[in-house]
Formats: sequence, structure tokens, C-alpha cells
Amino acid sequence: MLNLERLRTLDAVARHGSVSGAADGLHVTTSAVSQQLSKLEREVGQQLLAKNGRGVRLTDAGLLLAEHAARILSQVQMAQADIEAQRGRVVGEVRLAAFPTAARGLFPAALAALREGHPELRVRTTELEPEPGVRAVLRGDADLAIVLDWSNKRAPVPGGLERAHLLDDSADVALPAAHPLAGREAVDLEDFADEEWVSWPEGEFCHDWLMFTLRSQGIEPRIGHFAGEHHTQLALVAAGLGVCITPRLGRPVPDGVAFVPVRQKVRRHIYATWRADAGRRPSVRAVVAALRAAAEPLAS
Repeated sequence: MLNLERLRTLDAVARHGSVSGAADGLHVTTSAVSQQLSKLEREVGQQLLAKNGRGVRLTDAGLLLAEHAARILSQVQMAQADIEAQRGRVVGEVRLAAFPTAARGLFPAALAALREGHPELRVRTTELEPEPGVRAVLRGDADLAIVLDWSNKRAPVPGGLERAHLLDDSADVALPAAHPLAGREAVDLEDFADEEWVSWPEGEFCHDWLMFTLRSQGIEPRIGHFAGEHHTQLALVAAGLGVCITPRLGRPVPDGVAFVPVRQKVRRHIYATWRADAGRRPSVRAVVAALRAAAEPLAS
């Protein structure tokens, strides 16, 4: 009889591509992963991993068993969802990921409400940018993720996922308090054609959106600084080193920065997303409901 936890470990190695990645995804040590795989190799009587440079790769037998493991684990997840739905109680554990501003803006109220309303439910949270969050849900490393797209640049929903709209989040231009446009009631993006910009890191969805949005207004962006956290972006703005687009959800308000609305109504759409086969779980539905309630007074 194959051990389910050892199959879960093999599946994690196949999905993450390394022992260390599997350990991170399973929240265990690399030594624990190696021990589980060694025991699984003894159970099946074949080598499942082979050295590949400084890392490892799955052997043909390992790849074959990993395919079966993925199907078995999917069936186990569906069985757990059906049992939880049949029982009708909000219990167990839910793993929830969110990008930093959503975590800061939504988690405190939502998690406090869940703790009070569903004391048998444990919600474990982590911060992940939207694209890694979607991948974590697809891999089964998270049960739900809070993700986003922009009103003028939508993100597709991968197959096998469902999502629920939480809120629309307006964004403003952040500029130094002494900037000539700081006192305006509203600005156009074209007003900043000659400015240096502070952007999200290259390769992130929000950076690509900023480039697309500015270029669609006839602006060739001059990016002076890259920063993933809004706190860092706004600190650079306060120092007079550029301007940036800053959504309102979870936004810090440092000294030396002014926020001015954009006439073109720049908005993010924020969603919760989860695997379709988990949608029957009362715990997943309870978390989505709590997130929606936390988002309701914040919509802008």
C-alpha cells in the first residue's frame, strides 16, 4: 500500500522542480522531504530521483508515479470537500494568500470576523503577489488567493479556477508634496510625461500594466526606480525622486507625499480565487464571505 503523505511529497517535488522547493511548499525541512522519498523508493522498489548537476530530477519511474500521485491527491481533495460539504460545518484549515496591500487592507477585519464566527476554523495566511498566488492555488499550496487586474488590462482566469469579485480599488498619482500639481483636484497622466516614475519590479503584472497605460496615453515612461512595496515607492516619492501610481487599499500616508485623483479613473479589480473542486467546502465559502464583508466599506 502506497503511503499518501509520501505521494504528496513526490507530487510536491514534481510541481516545484526541486527538493528545496517541495520543502518550502510543504512547510517542512529538506531532510524530511528526502527521508519521505527514500521510504517511497523502498516501497515501490525503484529509484524515483536521480542527480542532475547540483540538483535532482525525477526518473522515468518517478515521473510515472508523480502523474498517478497528482490524480490520487486530486481525488482526495474532492473527497475532503464532499465530506466537509455534507457535514455542513466550517472547520479545519484554509490556506489564504494575498498580495501585500490586500493583506494589509482586508486580512485584519476578515480574519477577526472568522475567528469570532467560526472558532473551529484555522486560517493560515501568507503574502504572495497575484501571479505566484494563482500558481499556488493551481498547485494546491494555497486554498484561496486574493488577486487583481486593472480596468484597462484584464487578467485571464486559468482553467479549473473560480473567482469572486471583492472590490474595485481606485488609484491616484502620488507626487512630492511640493510638486506644482500637488494641489490639483484631479490630473491627467499626460501631465507627468516628463517626470521620472517609480514602478513595480520588471516582469510583474502591475509593472506591465503601468507601461501599457502610460504608452496608451502617448507617454514613453522614464522609470527611475523599481520597488515592490508601496511603502518604499512612497518613500522615494517623498524624497522627490519621482511620481507613482498608488491604489487606495491598504495605502500608507507618509509625510511629504500628496495624492491626486486621475481623471481617467484608474482602478484595480480585486478578486478571491480558488480551485473549482474546493468551491463546495463550507470553509472556503465562509472565507470568501468574510473577505467580501471586509471589502464592502473599502470600495472606492
